[in-house]
Amino acid sequence: MHLKFLLILLLLVLSMGTSTLQAKTFTYEQIHKMPKSIEKDYYIWRFLSQITTTAAEAKKVIYEASRLNTKLRTAYKNRTGSTIELPKIVATGETNKNWRRRSNAHKSFKHGLALMQQRKPKQAADYFEDARNNYLQRYDIDKSLFWLYLSTKEDKYLEMLRESCDVNIYTLMAADTINGRYPKTITESLWKSSTWGFDIEDPIDWAKVKQKMNSGVDLDDLAEDHKSQETIGIYTYLKAKACNYTQSYFPMPYRKAMKHMTPERQALIYAIARQESRFVPASVSRSFALGMMQFMPFLIEHISKEKGEKIDYDDIFNPYKAIEYADFHLDYLTKYLYHPLFIAYAYNGGIGFTRRHITNKHNFRKGPYEPYMSMEKMENEEAKEYGKKVLANYVIYLNKLGVTTRIFPLLKVLASPSETDKFRK
Repeated sequence: MHLKFLLILLLLVLSMGTSTLQAKTFTYEQIHKMPKSIEKDYYIWRFLSQITTTAAEAKKVIYEASRLNTKLRTAYKNRTGSTIELPKIVATGETNKNWRRRSNAHKSFKHGLALMQQRKPKQAADYFEDARNNYLQRYDIDKSLFWLYLSTKEDKYLEMLRESCDVNIYTLMAADTINGRYPKTITESLWKSSTWGFDIEDPIDWAKVKQKMNSGVDLDDLAEDHKSQETIGIYTYLKAKACNYTQSYFPMPYRKAMKHMTPERQALIYAIARQESRFVPASVSRSFALGMMQFMPFLIEHISKEKGEKIDYDDIFNPYKAIEYADFHLDYLTKYLYHPLFIAYAYNGGIGFTRRHITNKHNFRKGPYEPYMSMEKMENEEAKEYGKKVLANYVIYLNKLGVTTRIFPLLKVLASPSETDKFRK
């Protein structure tokens, strides 16, 4: 048995790679005290992945998870030899109603796109109008308005876009179409350096803020409690939520970490960070993407190996380490991709996925409704919307960094491979 134990231990160490070892260890008592949250789920995964965790502890702690993802299921099975299911969360009637409404809007919008490809803009407009009437989120409404403009050429839709409070590629494109100003954005400079009693690198501290946020407290008051340079991400996140996103916050924290970078690289990191985490350093996603730049654990391991470092996953909750790793990863992506939209696709969906999409002879070539059509018909829904939102962020941040930039020139070059990527000819 002793030899078998040593062999198992050796296999576990080898499977974790030679650079990133889970240096931290956790006890059941530590995990048990954490509030139920995605952040606690991450630490349950860490606990289940420890060789010192017993099957009995695993069977007890798993029921403290808020929900199960693939990592949790796999770690639990490895520790206990069995599978697990948690009670399903029953959606409210209002949630189901909103979900159905959005689903119907999506179907109408896609039908409209198909008709546009068939050169039937008048019929397409009816479907875009139906989508606009059913969408609930301002971003989706603006998307429908822009395609209503493309299908009808009626200026009233541009005017509606100008009235939007959301900063997105559609409101930026509307502004460019009429040579107008971009929507107003807010970038505050805060005098206070930190928030007392709050650790920006502790996901559980962030989980406790979210608990308060969802408990009915005054969001403006909660934001004021976190009004500091260190916690500007949390502050602006709460301020935006408090006004129901009628104001657009574009913070620019951690300037010292970027002083050696070009404005373009700074804008790209800011654009990605805003979309990934709203600049919350201890963010954890449902799939356990970590930190301000939302790195998956396998990518943290890969980059740390490339850099010759040994770090714990939790080290990526340090925003300066997150920026350092993002800069390193972007050095790799920008060897092959030169356009912020394509870089964003790769950051979210992987460089292989991006290469397959942009080398498809039907995508990002000259033609009617391009490059808008290629940006809308991507099958990977998450990467599709992510890319558009990062591109809008990028334009805003470049302007804030003193580089006068409009979105139309960036869109125009998407059909010119020599200016956008190394993959196409």
